[in-house]
Amino acid sequence: MSIFHNSTSPIFLLMGVPGLEWAHAWVSIPICCLYLTAVSGNTLILFVVLSEPSLHEPMYYFLCMLSTSDLGLCISTLVTVLGIFWLNAREISLDACLSQMFFNHLFTVIESSVLLAMAFDRFVAISNPLRYVSILTDLKIAQIGAAIITRGTLIIIPMVLLLKPLSFCHSHVLHHSYCFHPDVMKLSCTDTRVNSAFGLTVVISTVGIDSIFILLSYILIIHSVLNIASPEERRKAFNTCISHLCAVAIFYIPLISLSFVHRFGKHAPPYVPTLIANIYLLLPPVLNPIIYSVKTKQIQKAM
Repeated sequence: MSIFHNSTSPIFLLMGVPGLEWAHAWVSIPICCLYLTAVSGNTLILFVVLSEPSLHEPMYYFLCMLSTSDLGLCISTLVTVLGIFWLNAREISLDACLSQMFFNHLFTVIESSVLLAMAFDRFVAISNPLRYVSILTDLKIAQIGAAIITRGTLIIIPMVLLLKPLSFCHSHVLHHSYCFHPDVMKLSCTDTRVNSAFGLTVVISTVGIDSIFILLSYILIIHSVLNIASPEERRKAFNTCISHLCAVAIFYIPLISLSFVHRFGKHAPPYVPTLIANIYLLLPPVLNPIIYSVKTKQIQKAM
C-alpha cells in the first residue's frame, strides 16, 4: 500500500518493537497491563481525593492535577499503541499525527509544571506551616491550574503548527508507536532549522526552567529543614518530600534520556529510542499512584 494519499497529506508508519514484530501479540499483554494499571490507579486517586473531604487540601489538589496529566498522557497514545500491537494498524495521517503530538506534548508540559507547583507547595508547607492554607487558597490553586494549562497550550500550538507546511519526501517510518515532535521533524526533506530551534526553545522554557526551579525549591526546603531543632521533626519534614522527589525522578530521567537519544543518538540501535519512549510514556502514570498510595497515610486511610 502506498504511504502517500497525496503530496500534501502524507501517511506515516508507526513503529512497534523493532525485530519483534512477530511477537507483538505477546508484547501487547504487558503493555495492556501497564495501561490498565495507569488508568485505574490515577482514576482511583482522583476519586479518593475528590470524594474524601479530609483530603481537600492544597497538596492533594496538586496530586489530582498530576493524576489528570498522567491520564491525559496515557489516553492520548492509547489508540495508536494498542492498534499496532493488536491489529498491526501502523498508518496515521499527518493531521491525526499532529493532533496526537499536541496532546502528548501538552500533557508533558502540564506534568512538568504541576511537579514545579508541588515543589512550591512542599516549600510553603515546611517553611511556613502556620500560613500554609492561607497562602495556597482554593482560588490560588485554581489560578495556578489555569496558568499551567494556558502556558502549555500557548507553547505547544506553534511548535505543532510549524510542522504542517513541511514536505515529507523521505522515509515515512517513525521510530515510536505514537507521534513525537523530533521524530516527525527528522523525516522532512525541507529545512527544519526553525522547527529544531523552536522545539529546543520549548524544552528549555518548560522542562528546563521547571527543573531548575524545582532544584531551587529543594535547596530552600533543605535550608528550612536544617533550621528545625528537633531531629524527629526534620525526619518528618523530609518524609513529606519523598513521594514528590520520586515523581520528579521517574518523569524527568526518561524524558531527558529520550530528548538526548533523538538529538545525539543517531547511531544507537533502533530498539533504544523505542524502549526509552515507552518508558517515558508509561512509567510515570503507572508509578505515581503507587508511590503516593504507599507513602501517604491519608490516602491509604481514605482508600
